Amino acid sequence: MAPGRRGRIARRSAIIATVVALSLFMEVSGYLVTPEALRPELSWTTVHASVPLVFAACAGVAWAIGPNPVPARLMIIFVLFWIPQSFYPVVEQLGWLWPVLRGVDLGWAVVAGILVLVYPRGGLGGRFDRFIAATALTATVVNFFTVLALAGTDSVPCACVPNPYRIAEAPAVFAVVDIGYRVVGVGLAIAIAVRLLLRWVRGSVPARTVAFLMPVALLAWVSTLAAQMVRYATGSPANLALETVSLVAMASVPVCFVAGVSHARNMRARVADLMRITREGADRGIWAESLARTLRDDSVKVYWWEEERGRYVDASGQPIDSAEAGRGHSILPVASPSGLPIALIRHDRVLTDNMRLLDGVSSALRLSVDNGRLRSEIERTLEQVRQSRQRIVEAGDEARRRIERDLHDGAQQQLVSLGMHLRLAANTARQGGQEELADALDRSIDALNQGLKELRELAHGIHPSLLSQGGLALALPEIAGRCPVPVEVGVQPEGRLPELIESTAYFAVAESLANVAKHSQATRAWVRAYVDGDELVLVVRDNSVGGASLDRGTGMLGIVDRVDAVGGTVELDSPRGEGTTVTVRMPAQLEASPDLPVSGAGLLVAAEPEAAAPDSAAEPGPTTSVAPGVIGTPVDH
Repeated sequence: MAPGRRGRIARRSAIIATVVALSLFMEVSGYLVTPEALRPELSWTTVHASVPLVFAACAGVAWAIGPNPVPARLMIIFVLFWIPQSFYPVVEQLGWLWPVLRGVDLGWAVVAGILVLVYPRGGLGGRFDRFIAATALTATVVNFFTVLALAGTDSVPCACVPNPYRIAEAPAVFAVVDIGYRVVGVGLAIAIAVRLLLRWVRGSVPARTVAFLMPVALLAWVSTLAAQMVRYATGSPANLALETVSLVAMASVPVCFVAGVSHARNMRARVADLMRITREGADRGIWAESLARTLRDDSVKVYWWEEERGRYVDASGQPIDSAEAGRGHSILPVASPSGLPIALIRHDRVLTDNMRLLDGVSSALRLSVDNGRLRSEIERTLEQVRQSRQRIVEAGDEARRRIERDLHDGAQQQLVSLGMHLRLAANTARQGGQEELADALDRSIDALNQGLKELRELAHGIHPSLLSQGGLALALPEIAGRCPVPVEVGVQPEGRLPELIESTAYFAVAESLANVAKHSQATRAWVRAYVDGDELVLVVRDNSVGGASLDRGTGMLGIVDRVDAVGGTVELDSPRGEGTTVTVRMPAQLEASPDLPVSGAGLLVAAEPEAAAPDSAAEPGPTTSVAPGVIGTPVDH
């Protein structure tokens, strides 16, 4: 806690403790000094003493949560002016003091009225509020000086010493001013109560929510105050029940004030819920509905700035009406930190008193718009990255095909032609009796055939011709046949897929089988390829020792990168001692693109075949059992 804040709390606590102690001193000392036969009921005295305590407690709360310190200060002043009638016998010998107390002993009513006027904003609002406050203060000043100048000892319930400030004996004038002051006070209180009640009845939902229970408390207090004024003017005896109701109603005023301020504070807290609802971006329809629920104002409308046309429009595209900020409504402009317009919020005018709430709403809207823009930019960037990776993979596959074609049409054809010439030369040498030359040519032919075989395998590893000719249905069994581990292949080959999908699937299976041959210590493997809805699914299983990981080795990382580039996913399940399963899912059809060649309509298959245990029989669907062979080494990506 900051030192300045601790100091303020300490000062406020000291002030509250001081006024509470002073109020209790007046109440207790007056009760004890009063003769036992004249003492009021103890229960009534307890209620009377509780009123200033309630005001002091509410002052502490208002200081902590209120929009400004004025209401709390008014509550503290009320406690100081809450002078019990029984206190006059305590100061009856202090002639300089009791007339002053007599002049201000109704100041609590004026303070209470002003407290209601400043509710909930903490300050006087319109002309009516200022007129009521000025009238009450003027009447109080007139009454104070009249008491000092004309009050006698008969005006207080004690055997007080004479009034040293008295300048004349005019009991009739004093009575007129004394009763008139009370009549004016009751009239002003009634005006305040009626105005507040009408405002509550005619007000919108936000206005009623903010007003809360204050009209009920104020009407109860004003009614009992008027009855007490009539009793005082007519000299009727005190009514204990009526006075008790008046005290309870008086004590409810600060409670209602604090409850209303707390409610407004809770409304600001709901802005966090507003951010949670709209954190994905400022969807116009959802934003307006969520804002109306947060502010409890069904009349809320949000108009968004349209940059192209330079105007504000609602969620349906209708421009703002120039009369939108009509009677009972206000317009809250929302702009970005750089000053660019974002939106206009039309809300109930009563919410203008709660600027912290509106500031929170503005901040929430700005943050929501920024989140939406940032999210759109990130999505666009990610899409550009995905398309870029896809183009890189396509370019790589095209380069593979070109190299394979060049090797087949160029180097391989030349080597085949050279082999034929060498065979003719060897036959000619043997016919001519040159056995040594013929044997040397035969050895050269064998070396040439071995080199040609390796060149063909290299070209096949770069881009298999079977994949281009027959798709996965031919290419997968062929690559499985070159694996030294027995592989069972099951493919549903009805139709063709886009070339990029087929090549990605081929190299994913090739790399997986290469890992089976090199690292797995497996004795058997299974390959399945099928279409499930809009996805091509590849499953490569083995009965290895397990423990494989996607982030180990460049081969698996190459599979992940290639599959991710076409919008697919790779899953690896490799528990220790239970074999390894690699599952690849890719879209069976890519989005239409002029750069993406498509070779067929796609694979049409039945449901996914059930996974078999390593020692199970062949699974449903077309399968091929392939004998061990020599596997080429695929190129990592």
